[in-house]
Amino acid sequence: MILSPVTMILRGYTYEQVKCVAEVLLNSKHVRNMEITLNTEDAYEIIRKISAEYGTRLNVGAGTVQTYAELEKAIQAGAGFALSPRMMSKEMLDLCKKNGVISIPGSFTPSEVAESLVNGADVVKIFPATEMQLSYAKKLQEPMGKLPLMAVGGINRGNVKEAFESGYEYIGTAGGLFKKEDIQNMDASALNKELELFENELKN
Repeated sequence: MILSPVTMILRGYTYEQVKCVAEVLLNSKHVRNMEITLNTEDAYEIIRKISAEYGTRLNVGAGTVQTYAELEKAIQAGAGFALSPRMMSKEMLDLCKKNGVISIPGSFTPSEVAESLVNGADVVKIFPATEMQLSYAKKLQEPMGKLPLMAVGGINRGNVKEAFESGYEYIGTAGGLFKKEDIQNMDASALNKELELFENELKN
């Protein structure tokens, strides 16, 4: 699996609503990753269904993965990548490697970023990214070299281009791409328009 630049984070939506988003993202060039967070009701079942239906066309993963047991269940459900708001243990990162799952632990400080990468993380999620300037990514990489960083937390259409220009290779967004009510109402027309506006920002 190769991650696309943008991950759509889906928290608290039903299977039908997630499926609607998946159908819209099939038209996307930049947003090919769908993250279903584990603090969503029936998260593992949604991951299982969406992975089975769209796993060959979209990257389907699990978010808010905080324990080894949660990671095991997410992998069993078919998650191709796993994100956490915090650092993952070496055992969790090893489990991802063993199963061919892309690991994206959360980190905040230079030491946390370095430790995550030394322990085997594929990508490091800087969270919450907009609690500091987006140029933080460049500042980290000045002494540490090129790093596979993902900005999550506060990323939207207005700052997504800045995030990429500031040294982030990936970004994740929950409410910064689609309006919550449009997902809830499964308004595919509105979602497609919002996707087009978001992707236009990356072209400019």
